[in-house]
Amino acid sequence: MEKLFTNEFWETVIANLQGWLINELPGVLILILVLLVVLRLVSFSLKRLKKTLVSRSQKSEKGDAAEVEKRIITLVGIINGLVKIVLWVIVIMILLKKFGVDIGPILASAGIIGVAIGFGSQELVRDFISGFFILLENQVRTGDVAVINGTGGLVEKIEMRTITLRDFSGVVHIFQNGKINTLSNMTKEWSAMVFDIGVAYKENVDTVIEVMREVGNSMQNDENFKNDILEPIEIFGLDQFGDSALVIKARIKTKPIQQWTIGREYRKRLKVAFDKRNIEIPFPHTTIYWGEEISPLKLNVSDSPLVKTKEN
Repeated sequence: MEKLFTNEFWETVIANLQGWLINELPGVLILILVLLVVLRLVSFSLKRLKKTLVSRSQKSEKGDAAEVEKRIITLVGIINGLVKIVLWVIVIMILLKKFGVDIGPILASAGIIGVAIGFGSQELVRDFISGFFILLENQVRTGDVAVINGTGGLVEKIEMRTITLRDFSGVVHIFQNGKINTLSNMTKEWSAMVFDIGVAYKENVDTVIEVMREVGNSMQNDENFKNDILEPIEIFGLDQFGDSALVIKARIKTKPIQQWTIGREYRKRLKVAFDKRNIEIPFPHTTIYWGEEISPLKLNVSDSPLVKTKEN
């Protein structure tokens, strides 16, 4: 303590300070200036990149431009944040070295802490990395109907860590991005309703196909539905011989999420058209043979309709 009050001590401190100001301060100022310039350049470059990508998405005819813009902004924001963190860490380490602080122990401690955090938060890191690639690859978007790990619903929110689905019953399901094993997007670019139409064995298949095509064409020419139907109905023909019906497969391509509306309307119109042409939509029945006479006994199975549909 006595040294603090001696002229020799203060002369030494002032001399060291003057030496540091002359030798080290210019380097520190230049380093800070370089950091600010690099940060401005990074920010400017990312803004230009964002504008370019958004402009391209708006010119593209595929996909929702607003949704693509949101995805681009999210990804650019993540990249900007990571670059800033890396630059600041490097500059702080250099400044500590300039001030005479031994950064070796700091780096060693940071490494140990990083390993501990890595073990404790590996799921979180995995979720963020998976979420980043989900956004980058445009696997699914807000508003899509998707099936994640066997659970289907409307995608309400996509974040870096989780995806939120709401099913038809209104139940909300939240999935960690790192634990998504299967993801099926039912509404990307276009959708389709696939029909398995069952008719009686006595019906003429060509006539049934013609009626199905007429109903499909009438819907495509309807002002209320033509904008949602992308292509004329595809009828693939006789698909299988069922227990009590001939099954004819068909498909209608629609805009995303419109396949269920189009499918319900098509089935309703097809039922009316079949009734007008006396085309039978059969129910399961069994024929019993008794002696020399054939006595058909039809057994109703109300819970097994033969007009089946499935979504694609």
